[in-house]
Amino acid sequence: MSPPILQIKNVTKTYGSGKNAVQALKGVSLSIQEGEIFGLLGENGAGKTTLSSILATLHPATSGDVLFHGESIYKNLFSYRKALGYCPQYQNLDPFLTVKENLLFAGRYFLMSESACETRANELIHKLELTRYVDFDVHALSGGNKQRVLIARALMHKPSIIILDEPTVGLDPDIRKKLWQQIIDLKKMGITIILTTHYLDEAEFLSDRVCILHHSNVLLTASITELKEKHHMNKLEDIFLHLMKEQRQD
Repeated sequence: MSPPILQIKNVTKTYGSGKNAVQALKGVSLSIQEGEIFGLLGENGAGKTTLSSILATLHPATSGDVLFHGESIYKNLFSYRKALGYCPQYQNLDPFLTVKENLLFAGRYFLMSESACETRANELIHKLELTRYVDFDVHALSGGNKQRVLIARALMHKPSIIILDEPTVGLDPDIRKKLWQQIIDLKKMGITIILTTHYLDEAEFLSDRVCILHHSNVLLTASITELKEKHHMNKLEDIFLHLMKEQRQD
């Protein structure tokens, strides 16, 4: 097996101090392979969003390290951020710009030339089926189309890793399924995808491996096939509920 693209080493995250301190992550360690879809799962408060925000460099770890191709991301955050695309849970597109202008702005943010931005934006607009919405204001888009623009924006600078934080939350089932296919298409392009989701059917359909966080620790990391074989169950949702019940009984 080739070396992992990302290694999370004994990462902790503490909010507050003294009596008010809350440990959101307690020594999390795991590895993510290049080109895989890696699902982050867990109940509310398990640490999924905290971990994804650290990987997205939105918040620093309190201790521990994150390695990108074997080197700490904190040695050269600029280089790491150029390799990273981030699609947040809450839609934060600029409401004063059109769909295409949002993409062009994102490209310029990553110091792409105007001509490169134009070419890349047109490519993504076609790939993500946004052609009819190019000149739409963001507020005029449906939730599903806003999500596709967010994904397109995250891909503007051709990242090797993309973090999708609850990418289909609140969307209709048919729109969710269309986005699933587009996420699979990203994998076919060689992009490593970190997927945070509460939808276990989504995680089962998309993920090569999943990490289940529980009480700010890694409970397990395994492929969907391994989990099904070990627990003799056919659905990830049943396995997850079984594991959570076991934890509450301990």
